[in-house]
Amino acid sequence: MTAQRLQGIPPTIFSEMSALAAATGAVNLGQGFPDVDGPPEIIKEAVAALESGRNQYAPGPGIPALREAVAAHQARHYDLTFDPAREVVVTTGATEGIAAAVLALVDPGDEVILVEPYYDSYPAMVQFAGGVRRPVTLSLDASAPGGRLPREALEAAVSSKTKVLLLNSPHNPTGTVLTREELETVAAFARDHDLTVVSDEVYEHLTFDETPHIPIATLPGMRERTLTLSSIGKSFSFTGWKVGWATGPEHLTQALMAAKQWLTFTSGAPLQPAAAYALEHLDRWPKELALDLQGRRDLLCDGLKAIGLDVTIPEGTYFAVSDVEDLGWTDSLEFCRALPDRAGVVAIPLQGFYDTKAGKHLVRWTFTKQRDVIEEALERLGNGRLVR
Repeated sequence: MTAQRLQGIPPTIFSEMSALAAATGAVNLGQGFPDVDGPPEIIKEAVAALESGRNQYAPGPGIPALREAVAAHQARHYDLTFDPAREVVVTTGATEGIAAAVLALVDPGDEVILVEPYYDSYPAMVQFAGGVRRPVTLSLDASAPGGRLPREALEAAVSSKTKVLLLNSPHNPTGTVLTREELETVAAFARDHDLTVVSDEVYEHLTFDETPHIPIATLPGMRERTLTLSSIGKSFSFTGWKVGWATGPEHLTQALMAAKQWLTFTSGAPLQPAAAYALEHLDRWPKELALDLQGRRDLLCDGLKAIGLDVTIPEGTYFAVSDVEDLGWTDSLEFCRALPDRAGVVAIPLQGFYDTKAGKHLVRWTFTKQRDVIEEALERLGNGRLVR
């Protein structure tokens, strides 16, 4: 893998915008991580594990207690049954799950359908595997004919070389939560073309306004062709712990495990018992977090609208998206580079998360910050020079 092959992959956007925030004292609504930790009782479980000697290698697939807790979580929430011994694998965050899944399932020349805008690791891992990405643009219009992922767009991207469809709902960076009808379209497409679906569901519990999250693996004929990825990071506000998991049929989870053993093999031994405790005992906490995030979403989106910024109201996740074209900006990167000086705020341009030009004028904001931080950002934006 050469640097040239990874040109255009968007992580440099995050580092550039974070450096701008640090250099200018801007309020950082760019990178999406909480500024408050999750439940203290989970931290106590990790401390107890550290102090009781759980500090050497955990089993490669994960400790049995966590695999059992993940299987119980899937059964309890979605009526999906998995064998914790063979159909659950613990990963170093969902990001490693994505990497291992793509490396396991994609051979050089294979094509992978990505929904753009995409999470930044997706295209990088497709390139690492020697695959070819085929983008399908997600509409931000909930009333779009045929849904936000219409069958026609999926069909235009598929070929005899297509092996995997990489799905993300609730969706980063747009906050879209695909409806049952939209997922049924995707499922029928995957069945008709015999595709494996890798479904990134890390925001599964962070949806708003009673919007349901429906795992695509629950739809007819999809359990046997779907690898589902999630983690403790978003649901419990421990993004730095990097404890994730994959669930699916044995032939897919064991393929993922075969790739994972050459990545980290294992990680986070004292954090795994704490993650198991969270899944077993604290179902209430993600629900409370989602309600709190919904209030912060409303604070941010109402404030952006009041300032004159167009915004799509997200149905889940940490993020909202604005179109800055009405302010005279046709290039979101140019807008975001100017924003710290013009308003003292940092956001993320979305154009780097598209293969097409559909995101050229779109900007992502995070509302996973405390209310006073969001209020300060809105005040600065209201007093700033946003019109070009």
